[in-house]
Amino acid sequence: MGRLRRSRTHHAQRDVHRASRTRARTKDLDQIQLIDLDPKNRAALEAQPIDLEKPGLAQHYCVECAKHFETDTALRSHWKGKVHKRRCKVLKEPAYTIEEAERAAGLGREGKRTPISAQVIPTDS
Repeated sequence: MGRLRRSRTHHAQRDVHRASRTRARTKDLDQIQLIDLDPKNRAALEAQPIDLEKPGLAQHYCVECAKHFETDTALRSHWKGKVHKRRCKVLKEPAYTIEEAERAAGLGREGKRTPISAQVIPTDS
């Protein structure tokens, strides 16, 4: 009798595990839109004090991607790249609001019909 083949129990699990990692988690798009792209906050992020723990001593930072770079050359080449351009395109769209999320879930007031018993029917007198 030959060896039985292993059942593939971890089929398609790689993407699930990869998506749930928190080690390389960056800021969400709405956080960047509402907080970081504000001109006052943006200036503070671009002119950060020297930090020995961050790449490039925290001197080369892309606000749109929320990412530190080692050198100015690396930052400039990142600005020309496809990843940065896609991120900027997504950030131009307005952020979702709580009201919009509630409307999508069916909790909003727009488009909701009132029951027939609650409607006032005009009568001719």
